[in-house]
Amino acid sequence: MSARRTGFWTIRGSITSRRYWLLAAAGLLLPLAAWTALAASGLVNPVFLPGPLDVLKRLVSWFTDDNLLGDIWISFCRVVAGWALSALIGLPLGLLIGTYRPVQALLEPLTDFIRYMPAVAFVPLVMLWIGIDEGAKIGIIFIGTFFQMVLMVAEDVRRVPMAQIEAAQTMGATRGEIIGQVIIPSARPALVDTLRITMGWAWTYLVVAELVAANSGLGFAIVKAQRFLQTDKIFCGIILIGLIGLAMDQTFRLVHRRAFPWAHARSWT
Repeated sequence: MSARRTGFWTIRGSITSRRYWLLAAAGLLLPLAAWTALAASGLVNPVFLPGPLDVLKRLVSWFTDDNLLGDIWISFCRVVAGWALSALIGLPLGLLIGTYRPVQALLEPLTDFIRYMPAVAFVPLVMLWIGIDEGAKIGIIFIGTFFQMVLMVAEDVRRVPMAQIEAAQTMGATRGEIIGQVIIPSARPALVDTLRITMGWAWTYLVVAELVAANSGLGFAIVKAQRFLQTDKIFCGIILIGLIGLAMDQTFRLVHRRAFPWAHARSWT
């Protein structure tokens, strides 16, 4: 058997850690450089495209004058609460759908149907059913992530090789033992990835959630800035959400690498 190739354009080839981070830095810095050049060229009105320095100045004033840390904290709590509620219900439900065909037949078509409904369309109903307090904002994030999470978890469970389940059955394992000692451990790496991906979706629903009678939070600040044409503050809010989301995504990746090192053995060398 020939040795594994490690060329730059090798399909699923290895890459050094140094090269990976250099490419990652380039991927982040090149758009920033293009943005800076376009803003400095004068081709676009600063009202529509403020430069990075203008955005940085707005960030400083937001921090010193408008309780930026408070906005970040309340948005973080709303996102995590909505996502955690989705996980609390979605993980066991997805496990049942992926394990038992009758449950799949009963619930998967309905879940598939609802997941195509835009979360923003539920805002009036959430306000009627829950009110306009924190529960409504968490509810919107829950709606935006729950149904997708259920289907992804079910698919993760279905990817567990049938050979492993049949081997456990041959050795006399009960249904509970097969689920707890075969299916869940085998699907765990994929489940952590599903949680990571749905956390990203939860942040994308933040602005929609904070349309519901909010008076704080990053999403509320973005909407408020739009009313007064404070484009630099809109950029600040969007970039902050992206940075927080990136930090949480990298945290999930780190946890995944530490918990399942064998799954990353050939990511780079």
